[in-house]
Amino acid sequence: MADMESSLQEAMQIEGAVGVALVDYTSGMALGALGSSKEMDLTIAAAGNTDVVRAKLRTLEMLKLKDTIEDILITLGVQYHVIRPLTSRNTQGLFLYLVLARSRANLAMARHKLRTIEEGLQM
Repeated sequence: MADMESSLQEAMQIEGAVGVALVDYTSGMALGALGSSKEMDLTIAAAGNTDVVRAKLRTLEMLKLKDTIEDILITLGVQYHVIRPLTSRNTQGLFLYLVLARSRANLAMARHKLRTIEEGLQM
């Protein structure tokens, strides 16, 4: 079991990680973030990606799909953005947001590692 800070630090160890945030998608607020820079303001990105998560959840509801989002991948020219809504009882309403440098990242391994981090996260 890991707290938020150590979970974020663990995510930054993922090959190619540029930044990571734990975000509350009801408010759009980043509860914690590591790796922000001039090029990548994670608090702005967290708020913007809240809209992505909400839109996808609404779409699932409209389609009456009885399923959950494992992750959402946004592929940019030089980055991958992975959004992973958390599903355990004590983390509902939150998502992990990971930014990877595409040239250094192994997407399959990053997704696997995020799943592991989620399983150990305690809020």
